[in-house]
Amino acid sequence: MENILELRQVSKSFPGSSFRLEDISFSLPYGAVLGFVGENGAGKTSTIGCILNTIAQYDGSIKLFGKEMRDSDTDIRERIGVVYDGDNFPSYLSANQVSEIMAGIYRNWDKTLFRHYLEKFKLAPTQKIKQYSRGMTMKLAIAAALSHHPQLLVLDEATSGLDPIMRDEMLDVFLDFVQDERHSILLSSHITSDLEKIADYITFIHNGRLIFSALKDDLRYNYAVMRCSENQFQALNQEDMMAYLKRDYQVDVLLSDGKAAQRKYKDAVIDHVSIEEIMLLLIKGERI
Repeated sequence: MENILELRQVSKSFPGSSFRLEDISFSLPYGAVLGFVGENGAGKTSTIGCILNTIAQYDGSIKLFGKEMRDSDTDIRERIGVVYDGDNFPSYLSANQVSEIMAGIYRNWDKTLFRHYLEKFKLAPTQKIKQYSRGMTMKLAIAAALSHHPQLLVLDEATSGLDPIMRDEMLDVFLDFVQDERHSILLSSHITSDLEKIADYITFIHNGRLIFSALKDDLRYNYAVMRCSENQFQALNQEDMMAYLKRDYQVDVLLSDGKAAQRKYKDAVIDHVSIEEIMLLLIKGERI
């Protein structure tokens, strides 16, 4: 089965800005969750805009369900649920009014399923959205995104306004969604601990460029960080390093193969590395 989403060398310039997306390539298989990471301004939302065709005239190709989406492809849009970081619906509406509007947009809008999510998320159907908390508005947007039976969820910082308990609840909802192998999720998030829980793949961009796209388990089990003194650092082979960051009394070195480095440098202190520390070392450190 082909990928649910494929980007090939996507590039895009923006008038009046020096920022540019440059040759962004990655793919999302069916039945998987891809964590899309990068600092503010890295280009995550711009890339999502290209995927959803809200940003047009880019170079390269993007395929959804094996097909490039055009403005007239409403059948493809029907199969995508989207949650943005911010206001997804006007604040003067109630959840019931959102349901009526969505029923006029999506052929497969499921009022019963939407009511189920309102109950599950403890959202009052007649209360105005302006009276919701930040977390409640995000939960409403997630409920709406799920209630027209999409195959692909595109979530741009969808858990950012939720407290840890609410986030854990949402992650369970997302995991239930991808139990159907026809479903996938693209999840942009600054909360890397969430991605470590549910993502199958991690795609990392910085300054509009792709740094890597890899299986999360490869990052967790193969990547590592060596904590060494300046003398130990000077003795390292550059071929073993991806990046390094000099601190006051030690040098942290990012390794793509921690086990091989442990065999080679037997006295070195080598630790497992989190996604957040990988990002930190690749952004703030010196890349080899």
